[in-house]
Amino acid sequence: MNAPEIASSSSEGLSDAVPPRRGLPPLLPIFLIVLVDVLGFTIILPLLPFYSERLGASPTVVGLIVSIYAFFQLLAGPLLGQISDRIGRRPVLLISQAGTLAGFLLLAFSTQIWMVFLARAIDGATAGNLSIAQAYISDVTKPENRAKSFALIGVAFGFGFLVGPAISGFLARYGYSAPVFAAAALSFTSILCTFFLLPRRETRHETAAEDPGPGGKRLSLLSWATYLQYFRRPELSRLLIQWLLFALSFSAFVSGFALFAERRYLWNGHAVGVREVGYIFAFNGFIGIIMQGGVVGRMVKLLGERRVVQIGFLTFSLANIAIGFTYTIPQLLWIVAISGIGSAGLRPGLTSLVSQAAGRREQGVVLGLTQSLTSVAQIAAPVVSGVLITHHFLTTWAVWAGVLAALALPFGFAKSSESAARP
Repeated sequence: MNAPEIASSSSEGLSDAVPPRRGLPPLLPIFLIVLVDVLGFTIILPLLPFYSERLGASPTVVGLIVSIYAFFQLLAGPLLGQISDRIGRRPVLLISQAGTLAGFLLLAFSTQIWMVFLARAIDGATAGNLSIAQAYISDVTKPENRAKSFALIGVAFGFGFLVGPAISGFLARYGYSAPVFAAAALSFTSILCTFFLLPRRETRHETAAEDPGPGGKRLSLLSWATYLQYFRRPELSRLLIQWLLFALSFSAFVSGFALFAERRYLWNGHAVGVREVGYIFAFNGFIGIIMQGGVVGRMVKLLGERRVVQIGFLTFSLANIAIGFTYTIPQLLWIVAISGIGSAGLRPGLTSLVSQAAGRREQGVVLGLTQSLTSVAQIAAPVVSGVLITHHFLTTWAVWAGVLAALALPFGFAKSSESAARP
């Protein structure tokens, strides 16, 4: 499963929607499913680099392990979305969750690096949990209510990024396999939620291909030439380039931070490990929840989305660069707090601007394109991060992640004169 991915959905056939169970709000089961999946993912996030290193992986190999998940997700994601359109969300969601569970169990019992690679490949190849959940939301909600409904996924992610890394840090004291087994248990719980709470009879949509809706339509590698048209529009192309640079910068930071921290900081006389990295990620998640609980909305009303996005890029860039020159945990926490405060509105603001730049019937495809760009970034950035850290270019790694975000700034200052009518 990956964060934030968007898959095929539709906007018709709402009269056929079936509530999951009598007495339950229709979106409660899907919220629980997403929350449990996000918790499983965020438990693995701070652990995987240390887990792989213990089996003999170099930072370069760790980067490849992180990338292989995104690679297989990019290949299989569109196919899972298409299958769910044909046979229904529930069966494909169960298959996807079963793959995640199998990947976690194989990871927990891994004794060699090739087993870790295989575990992450299996998880990536079946990583359609979030995409299909978003498509399900599109199925059972009216168009005017979808923005509020999709906000539930944002809540699940915020809570998951706060609690998941903290769980990983706490359980790591019992061995590196303990957090993985916890993630597997959560994955199994998610399967039970899907099996018992989601209805067996689902909606069918005759116009899904015509209007994929805000859930997004993931693009296969073979379809990319068709979608280059979106890069020919000045305003939209600038926003898509900004999105790609943001995804590269964020992926570089997330994939390399644990390896960087292990080599840079000491805590109570020992090198930083899973526990400390987990708590730092949890602290970052806490800042994000505070900001997105109402502060970001006020900032957008006061400054507008474009300025909030520019402030986010500037803050994220400077913070990443500054991390390269920190040598103690207190110094790091100050930078992480400042970064979280400044960049909290970056992702939602940029998503909103991309949505506004696309036509009404293009929403799903264009938002799906941003998620495919994210997958490309998650393939490339971890490899570069791993190579830099392998050669002990720690400060260079942090500066590189910051420069990627800084490169997005000029694209936000140029306003498009494009006046073509939207489809």
